[in-house]
Amino acid sequence: MIPLSLARIAAVVGGHLADADGDETVSAPAFVDTRHPEPGGLFVAIPGEHVDGNDFARAAVTAGAAGVLGSRPSGVPTVVVDDPVAALGRLGRHVVDALDSTVLALTGSQGKTGTKDYLAQLLAPAGPTIATAGNRNNEIGVPLTVLRATPDTRFLAIEMGARGVGHIAELCAVAPPRVAAVLNVGTAHIGEFGSREAIARTKGEIVEALPTDGTAVLNAADPLVAAMADRTSASVITFGPDGDVGWRRLDLDELGRPAFEVGHDGTWTPVRLLEAGAHQVPNAVAAAAMAAAAGVGWDEIVDTLGRARSLSPWRMALHERADGVVVVNDAYNANPASMAAALDALAAIGARGGRRTIAVLGEMLELGPSSADDHVAVGEYAARLGIDVVLTVGDAAESIAAGARRTPGWSGAAVPTAGRDQASDWLRHNVVSRDVVLVKASRGAALEHVADGLADDQEGGSRSR
Repeated sequence: MIPLSLARIAAVVGGHLADADGDETVSAPAFVDTRHPEPGGLFVAIPGEHVDGNDFARAAVTAGAAGVLGSRPSGVPTVVVDDPVAALGRLGRHVVDALDSTVLALTGSQGKTGTKDYLAQLLAPAGPTIATAGNRNNEIGVPLTVLRATPDTRFLAIEMGARGVGHIAELCAVAPPRVAAVLNVGTAHIGEFGSREAIARTKGEIVEALPTDGTAVLNAADPLVAAMADRTSASVITFGPDGDVGWRRLDLDELGRPAFEVGHDGTWTPVRLLEAGAHQVPNAVAAAAMAAAAGVGWDEIVDTLGRARSLSPWRMALHERADGVVVVNDAYNANPASMAAALDALAAIGARGGRRTIAVLGEMLELGPSSADDHVAVGEYAARLGIDVVLTVGDAAESIAAGARRTPGWSGAAVPTAGRDQASDWLRHNVVSRDVVLVKASRGAALEHVADGLADDQEGGSRSR
């Protein structure tokens, strides 16, 4: 973070000082969790439904924080405000305005974190880059990302999510983008929005925030996204098989890793990605288009793509055990589109390597009224792909197994389990050498515990691929 005194922070956010002389200087990032303090940083005390961050202010300062941004005095140097989250956003915007950094922001119903991870690595060779950690893409995560920036930061790669109309616009007010991408409009969070059209209206707020000399990067293959070109006065670059930045001749290796040609300005260059799944290709190409819009050289972009890895946990992470079992840990989140993409990757790995395929699937959250039908459809899709075993975790996911079971012509096995322990027990006793196992669900299911347990090879360890 750029150094700021508590007195200056109070002036920026419209707060007042308590238990402070104002000379205390914040020189490290802001944080909200005292289990992970930032010595010299700013502790943001957020009142929550179950925990009030103000109660931990003294512990934060004891752990090395220079001061606190909170809603009440706490006996330690504090900038007191009515709303710490709103004040955090104002502080983030102040830092963005003080820096000579290019903000690149992206949103979409799926693929945001994977694309952001690619983008961060494409930008880094061209200059110091700060990117969203994991998927901290909300009104707290975006300013926290910005406040990690220092005076030499050249690029800010910001992932933006939304739970309702206006949310993206609010995030863009904190970190105004010069390059902004919309990856797709799907059904993730449709329970909160009501329709894909409402999702599109919200996602499009990101291109409306662009200046006239900015660049919108839009998915040419998604009609709701392509139509957003009319919502901005900025330049537009499209990506997709027929986009300004495109791909062709896609092939997957024995572990589902894509090889393809990426095209730009009439030149086609071969690329091989290290991450599994054909769905990595649009993520990588979108990131390439964004990096090019920010001025990174094309040759450098293509070279870096071939070396880029996921920077976030539990995202199509490949582990090959000593006995040949392959575990694909994609347990961070799930929606119907990402479930289908992960199942495609599982089927491809099984087909290329002659492996039995096992899909360990949990509940998809926030789908609204279509939730039951969406879970059944995932099971049907797995069966149509010929997945050998569909193992579901928890009662809410049992309809996935039901969907698979009722699919005509499927000869596989549907195995409903009550929870993680039962699923792990089934896997422990039934997975055999050279099986490939996909583990995927929404974050609330916490299926990474199942994947991690399976990846721990009791016969001599595992190795990531």
